[in-house]
Amino acid sequence: MDIVIPSDILDDLSSRFIINVPDEERHDLIRLFFQIELAHWFYIDFYYNCPNEAELPSCTLREFAKQLFQHIPFLCGYLDQFQTVFEQWKMYKITVPTYGAILMDVSLEKVVLVQSYSTSSWGFPKGKVNADEEAHVCAIREVFEETGFDISELIDENEFFENCINNQVIRLYIITRVPSDTQFQTTTRKEIKKIDWFSISDLPQHKNDATPKTYLGMTPNKFFSVMAFVRPLRQWIQSQQMKN
Repeated sequence: MDIVIPSDILDDLSSRFIINVPDEERHDLIRLFFQIELAHWFYIDFYYNCPNEAELPSCTLREFAKQLFQHIPFLCGYLDQFQTVFEQWKMYKITVPTYGAILMDVSLEKVVLVQSYSTSSWGFPKGKVNADEEAHVCAIREVFEETGFDISELIDENEFFENCINNQVIRLYIITRVPSDTQFQTTTRKEIKKIDWFSISDLPQHKNDATPKTYLGMTPNKFFSVMAFVRPLRQWIQSQQMKN
């Protein structure tokens, strides 16, 4: 059975996220899907999860996007291409570079990791770059959104680790001297579930590294997005300690 979102809500979401995009983006359906994704998050946060609203249907991004395609006049003409475009967007999204930061305390012994609502694994605060957004600007924005911590005065554009994992570039800027008593608070809704400090010595360097199981009671897979950065991070810390 198809889900049905009330027309007045679709009107509101369309005007907020779709109708006023530049003309050149209206016909670039791949880029337009990023706006549709934002509209879906807004729907979940401010309509579906709002206690003051009448009971509304839960829906996947695919279901939500199809509702918008059926509702917005200039998108109706692309309904026959919907499934193809949606799959193309998903493939493209995987390759969009992500930027963030490794936040370390003064002693260089601990790092900040975040856990999202959608997974039980932990990772560094980071996110996908917007169109025409500089890498370090994306990192500043994403770290603030996910942790509430402003790194704009601490970031060095030339100090970072970068890896290409599954065809996706991940760059993490090195941020030191973060006070260990910082009260982290995400600025997003229903995205980040937990924010915590972890000892770098407890993090795994590869999938067979039993260190986190021994010291944290967690399997290495809980840190799968962290592993590739642990060894170079330890080497960087060692080089800094030798300098000092």
